[in-house]
Amino acid sequence: MGNIIIQKETTPDPIRLIGREAGVCWGAETGNDEKDYKRGMDCLVSGHGRTWEYPQVYMVLEGYSARVIRELYTHIAGGPTRLQASTRYIDYQKGFDYVMPPSVAKNEEAAAIYTGAMQDIVNAMQKLEALEIPREDCGMLLPLGMTSKVVLRTNLRNLIDMSHQRLCSRAFWEFRALMNDLKKALAEYSPEWKTLTEEFFIPKCEVSGFCSEKYTCGRKPKK
Repeated sequence: MGNIIIQKETTPDPIRLIGREAGVCWGAETGNDEKDYKRGMDCLVSGHGRTWEYPQVYMVLEGYSARVIRELYTHIAGGPTRLQASTRYIDYQKGFDYVMPPSVAKNEEAAAIYTGAMQDIVNAMQKLEALEIPREDCGMLLPLGMTSKVVLRTNLRNLIDMSHQRLCSRAFWEFRALMNDLKKALAEYSPEWKTLTEEFFIPKCEVSGFCSEKYTCGRKPKK
């Protein structure tokens, strides 16, 4: 569906970075890769979340709907920042890509209705432009299903917390897909990120051992 690009500014050795920073405050030897790695994993396993804020992640997200990006912004905390593709300056009146939900895509008639509605929006924007309506006003017609592009800087703590919420089977399907794309992209970025995504990017029920949702998927017993 979408695509996530991990940028080169991203911390390549997040576990050792945590170990180094914690080591300074503990009066421990730093600069030894093995000891820094062990100390970093201790911080992760022990739940010392403040240390998780040191590893930074810079990424580009593209091909996801404006709707899921709105949900992504509910996780912006602790200093992350972002920029999103402009609906004021980009010329969407030539047409735009959009996300089609699987429930629509598998139904031929529904897919035709959905595609037709998107084309109607493009046609309306073009007619408004011909009437010399400013592009920023024409953009008010754009739907949440339109794909968007975001440049995001965040940190490990924010992403671990996000994974607990958004890998849950009750989460919005597109956000679950986004989180799995992110896990894959980070795992390919460096061996330490692969370890982190495998061990700590998990649904909240895997952390607590029980399901806290009203409607459970059955993966874990309800509390």
